[in-house]
Amino acid sequence: MTRAASTQPARLRWDWVNTLFLGFAHLMAVAGIVYLIAVKASPWTLGLGVLWFLLCAMSITGGYHRLFAHKAYQAFAPLRLFYLLFGAASVQNSALKWCSDHRRHHAFTDRDADPYNIRRGFWWAHVGWVLFKSPCDTIEGVKDLKRDKLVVWQDRYYIPLALGMGVGVPGLIGLLWGDPLGAILVAGFLRLVIQWHATFSINSVAHCIGSQPFCTRTSARNSVITALITMGEGYHNFHHRFQTDYRNGIRWFHFDPTKWFVWSLSKVGGTWNLQRTPKARIERAREEVNRQRHDPS
Repeated sequence: MTRAASTQPARLRWDWVNTLFLGFAHLMAVAGIVYLIAVKASPWTLGLGVLWFLLCAMSITGGYHRLFAHKAYQAFAPLRLFYLLFGAASVQNSALKWCSDHRRHHAFTDRDADPYNIRRGFWWAHVGWVLFKSPCDTIEGVKDLKRDKLVVWQDRYYIPLALGMGVGVPGLIGLLWGDPLGAILVAGFLRLVIQWHATFSINSVAHCIGSQPFCTRTSARNSVITALITMGEGYHNFHHRFQTDYRNGIRWFHFDPTKWFVWSLSKVGGTWNLQRTPKARIERAREEVNRQRHDPS
């Protein structure tokens, strides 16, 4: 597909598999809340839900996003496998498909070929794009990832891995304290729905609300709110300007647990080649934005 051809809008077709599964997962999440209130609110089950959220969220932010999609650093095989297993439990597609969509988003931000184009409305960017078949349903722009045997393996077995890591393993762990159903509802489905909307907020909220200190060419914005619920992904304006930086929050006080996790592992050899944008480039970008604001012409 040529760049020009890929920017043409296409007629929308419902993705009934995605639509029905999202609906089912939300119903199960509601059932999880009812279960906690009316049946059993085990602290072990709640703790498992929080733990599974953190592990899955880190696998999307640190793994799918910063490692696989943007090559912001390198990681040893056990960490990549961890990302792929808990990334599957996040039920946001295989790493190959996720990265293909995400790289397309960066290449065509705010244009027709952007899968979650905010110009089509807040709810389209948030969840609407998931409910319809992509006009470009092929996996493109990820030749580098297709050479990674672990990534290819996860793509091949994505559905059983998603079911196993997202529902099966939490249920088995819940057996340890006699609450497998609660573990499935809370760590499986309630966690999943909360994580979905946290991730979706980067596509929607972080393209509507916040500041643009580094670039005004796209709708991407820095938002502390989205940083707090997405393990640091909310500094989205910086990220769109400097995509390969392993950090999203560049100041010491910026809430970016993903950055801290990757940096900490680099001290014990688990990650290396962490990409950092030189301070001079960051300052030039900031100055450029300031000049544009003072002299729009």
